[in-house]
Amino acid sequence: MLQSSVSTVHNNQKPMNTQIKEYGRSIALGALMGVMLAVVFAAGFVMRDIIQIPDLAATDATNEYPLLDEVNTYLERYYLRPLPDDTTKQYAAIKGMLESLEDRNTFFIEPPVAQSESDALAGTYGGIGVQLQRSEMGDYLLYPFEDSPAKAAGIMDGDILVAVNGTPIEITSQQDAIDQLLRGEVKDNNGVEITVRRILGDTNEEFTEFIPFGVINVPSVIWRVLTEDQRIGYVLILRFTNRTPDELEIALSDLRAQGIQGLILDLRNNGGGLLQESVEVASKFLEGGVVLYEQRRDSEKEYPVVGEPLMPDVPMVVLVNQWTASAAELVAGALLDRERGILIGQQTYGKGTIQQIFELGDRSSIHVTSAEWFTPNRNKIDGVGLSPTIAMIPDPNGRDVEIGEAIRYLQQTFSD
Repeated sequence: MLQSSVSTVHNNQKPMNTQIKEYGRSIALGALMGVMLAVVFAAGFVMRDIIQIPDLAATDATNEYPLLDEVNTYLERYYLRPLPDDTTKQYAAIKGMLESLEDRNTFFIEPPVAQSESDALAGTYGGIGVQLQRSEMGDYLLYPFEDSPAKAAGIMDGDILVAVNGTPIEITSQQDAIDQLLRGEVKDNNGVEITVRRILGDTNEEFTEFIPFGVINVPSVIWRVLTEDQRIGYVLILRFTNRTPDELEIALSDLRAQGIQGLILDLRNNGGGLLQESVEVASKFLEGGVVLYEQRRDSEKEYPVVGEPLMPDVPMVVLVNQWTASAAELVAGALLDRERGILIGQQTYGKGTIQQIFELGDRSSIHVTSAEWFTPNRNKIDGVGLSPTIAMIPDPNGRDVEIGEAIRYLQQTFSD
């Protein structure tokens, strides 16, 4: 009996030291739970702005870009500072989308710049009448057109553009944006203030001039008979606009009437322009055959010579440099492959793709790479460029060594 009674007590009661330990654990567990609750409660204040808010996260299932709307909503509700207007945000989104393609030739242009570009390709616009050219040092050089407001104001070839309306020109400034600043509506007292630096020998002067806007008829073709050798004609094509084929026909007819025996076609610093017009330009020197091949996603197109040539057999030299690009490379490549002339100068830029220009609802536009072209011998231009037949190193003092070499080459053909 005694043994059984003791046994019952042992099963229903724990030793004193065990009870004390369990009591301590209970106190510790309660304290821990209290701390955790306090942390969660405090976190509600600290973290509430980064926890997803259900009503903001919900998006329209039909929206193709739900994250953009979601981000925009968060910005409108929580961003500290004033937000840009909706148009500015849309432009930024468009630029970001196009940049994701990693194609330098597919890009977005805002309305004023897009209109100026369209006007320039048409050959007429309002502005001060200068050609901008980037130097190897990164400066923007001015070359005023004849009878332009810039020329009348005393701007000289090679003047360096320092500032526009008091805003300094930086090395990162985009040429299309600067072009836009130098253009505008032709009306009373409307123009632009430019600051230029002029370097003449050892002198270096800087001055500021207000120049009114005028109607600019952009000459795309300039020509003359060379004074160094009057047997040689010289034609400079600045850009391929819708007026270029007609202007070139006038130039070639005039040079032929003066009895030239050789021709220098200068495509240096020509950034391109309109495709069909460049085909027509190449056709002035070729008898039949192909000017280029165009490859699209799922098709190929052949561009043949257009019309009858004006100078199919006069010895030719084509001057090129690192800024010869796009449609200018197309012409140079066709003349080279068809053995119509040699290239003298430097490796060309290497833009062998074609961009379609689509105007958007607010007159802004996008340039979209839609095709790639190849020379008559199916040589690739894009990212490669054209190699000159005779490579030249530009003279550091600005002497035109390329035209000197072209004259010597043509003179040699006359004596052969």
